[in-house]
Amino acid sequence: MSIADNLLKYKSELDSEQVQLIAVSKFNEAEAVLEAYEAGQRVFGENIVQELVDKQAQLPKDIEWHLIGHLQTNKVKYIAPFISLIQSVDSLKLLIEIDKQAAKHKRVIDCLLQIYIADEDTKFGLGFDEAVELLRSEEFAVLKNVRIVGLMGIASNNASEKQTNDEFTELKVLFDGIKLSFFRKDDAFKELSMGMSGDYKIAIEAGSTMVRIGSSIFGKRKIKHWKAE
Repeated sequence: MSIADNLLKYKSELDSEQVQLIAVSKFNEAEAVLEAYEAGQRVFGENIVQELVDKQAQLPKDIEWHLIGHLQTNKVKYIAPFISLIQSVDSLKLLIEIDKQAAKHKRVIDCLLQIYIADEDTKFGLGFDEAVELLRSEEFAVLKNVRIVGLMGIASNNASEKQTNDEFTELKVLFDGIKLSFFRKDDAFKELSMGMSGDYKIAIEAGSTMVRIGSSIFGKRKIKHWKAE
């Protein structure tokens, strides 16, 4: 099926008022992103800063770009002028740098705290206690150019359906607790980004508001290796 057909399939399955589809376009050419754009998709996720910057320069300016991969502090300046959402904030140090770069552009950048939920050593993210400690910190309290709008998590690879459900459910419990403790009166804190091509249905059942779908939309990735950042 074409990219447009694949998008239509997902859009027919998802309640757009409850769950936002993030089309993960990493390692796909700008032409593939444009095909999805022309089919009505406006929100795209990228993992690599240089690839994101290159595509943003080539493609329509009303696209909402989400950074979903690990972000180094020295790369924040490249995406600060245009990024719509950074889903992968995994340290206070990174959040402080995002705030600094956002201030330079007179912007407030929306962010998700990435929470470590997988039973793997290769994933990034804050521990549950670390996330709470960050939100309680004096350093976070003074930041004016970032806005925490929710949490993000990546389940274990090749896990059973039960384990995946448990990981997503635990993240939803943390989300609810953080909402109650820190953002009770903040309507912006509402996003829970969980679920990819293989587990998005489980994620939605557990309360996800954003699903990140890549290969099931774009097919086999066209770019084998992106140049080093």
